[in-house]
Amino acid sequence: MLELRPTCEHCNQSLPPDALNARICSYECTFCANCVEAVLGNVCPNCGGGFVPRPVRPAQNWKNHNCLATDPASTTVKHRPVDPTAHAAFAAPIRNIPPEQR
Repeated sequence: MLELRPTCEHCNQSLPPDALNARICSYECTFCANCVEAVLGNVCPNCGGGFVPRPVRPAQNWKNHNCLATDPASTTVKHRPVDPTAHAAFAAPIRNIPPEQR
């Protein structure tokens, strides 16, 4: 089950379950679109992978109780601001490699 984290790990901006600006990597690290673009350069600081838009879990029970009521979003905040200088050094050798080839 995908963990819908409540905030951006860098800037701590609220990212509710229906947020269209939430981005995740394959390890579910969660950041807002602005931080992914302006700070991270589409390089996850935790794994080096790229980001994709986080899916929106249905709020309503359309079928088989697959919805927020049954599988609620996480309330655990993972606020781990990224050091821009350290991230730039980490990302430099892989930034120009497409995420699907990293």
